[in-house]
Amino acid sequence: MTTAGTSDMTTEQPAAGGAAADRAAALFADARALHDAALARLDADDIRDAAEKAWCATKRASDGLIVARTGDEPAKSPITTRELNRLALDNQDIGRLADRYHIVKDALHGDCFYLGFCEPTERTERLIHETIDYVDDAEGLAAPSTAAAQE
Repeated sequence: MTTAGTSDMTTEQPAAGGAAADRAAALFADARALHDAALARLDADDIRDAAEKAWCATKRASDGLIVARTGDEPAKSPITTRELNRLALDNQDIGRLADRYHIVKDALHGDCFYLGFCEPTERTERLIHETIDYVDDAEGLAAPSTAAAQE
């Protein structure tokens, strides 16, 4: 909530239950497609674009988790970061996922894509490849049985 008492999440918030689950599923599918695109760019020797696509996959998977847990979709990256950190306060598994989110945000999005600092390239390539693990883990934590068990 903002200081005025209104939410700064998107204006198109999914309804609780089925609509939120459908939106979360779409976000996870998009994250997987972005990871595939990242691997294709890596195969084309474009590590910077691959890094950005892997970051986007990470962000979309995080948004999917947030939608599944709260029913709200973050409008911008800073809101994704804030909401993921909020969820992490009450759930150690999400806390570990949030730690990985911050590593990817810094290394792939900030350093490699924006600044061109992709070395050591072995680490950058590993982070790109491991993005699918992040997507899988976020989707697993979004599952209703996981959400109820971890609260």
